[in-house]
Amino acid sequence: MSMDPSQESTQPNQGLDLSAVRSKNMPAEQGGQTGQAAGANGAVGGQAGGDPNAVAVPGLVFDVDESTFTSLVAISDRVPVVIDLWAEWCEPCKQLSPILERVVTSYGGRLVLAKVDVDANPRLQQAFGVQSIPTVVALIKGQPVPLFQSALPEPQVQAYFDELLKLAGENGVTGHAAVGGAEPEPAGPAHPEAEEALAKGDFDTAVNLFKAALANSPADEEAKFGLARAGLGRRLIDQEPADLIAAADADPKNVDAAKAAADAEVVSGNAGSAFNRLISLIRTTAGDEKESLRLRVLDLFEVLGADDPAVTKARTALMRALF
Repeated sequence: MSMDPSQESTQPNQGLDLSAVRSKNMPAEQGGQTGQAAGANGAVGGQAGGDPNAVAVPGLVFDVDESTFTSLVAISDRVPVVIDLWAEWCEPCKQLSPILERVVTSYGGRLVLAKVDVDANPRLQQAFGVQSIPTVVALIKGQPVPLFQSALPEPQVQAYFDELLKLAGENGVTGHAAVGGAEPEPAGPAHPEAEEALAKGDFDTAVNLFKAALANSPADEEAKFGLARAGLGRRLIDQEPADLIAAADADPKNVDAAKAAADAEVVSGNAGSAFNRLISLIRTTAGDEKESLRLRVLDLFEVLGADDPAVTKARTALMRALF
């Protein structure tokens, strides 16, 4: 999603309510769960509490050996597992491991890091076909995903993990790790000033504040969610949703009209129609138009959240339309 704070300022819109966009498109029993674990079953890799998307883990970073490795398969059904294959004598490993730990932790449970000492676990080294270390691979639904070898700087590591999360999302792995399955302490808004601006309809201010938060912490999920909602609000300011939908229906090949109508449908609680509209056009367009439609779909995924049933269904449809 691209937003330019230098664009002409718009006035606060008191009439557009974005506060319930995510919950409006979710079943009632899911509406209050936006990525936090609710309790514990006790078993590593098992469901944490009543949240089907939360998986219990011993930590966001933990050691595994040949006897405990199988627990990673269950975890990888809900959360991508990054595996750091290292050894005590390996100097590049000592450079890379702290970077991996720091970056994985910054994602707040969307990834976990399992560390494997290859000297102590030669069968795991053989299973992954490791020729040199450090080697970093991942598991998604139990399937290995090669990532990289050798020590990389932190920005490149984060870029790999961003792509890993996209791949995981395309395969329906969109859960989060709950350390020990413990119930988190209640927390207020992560970005109160930005949320206040959003609630007032001051979308320009909200966009700027959320973008500033993301500049400091690119993996901040609440800031991504807030930025997506603020962008949606700014696009719809002074627009009548019914008029936007009617215009797109009258000219179904018009990409700009389709994107505006999809925005309107999401705000109106009809996310399924929004995604059908955009993905149908993706199948028949190319180049910049196809890319702009893809980005709008991803933007609306962020607005609604990974747990929304319409998002889950649309991810599969989008993947088929693109490939």
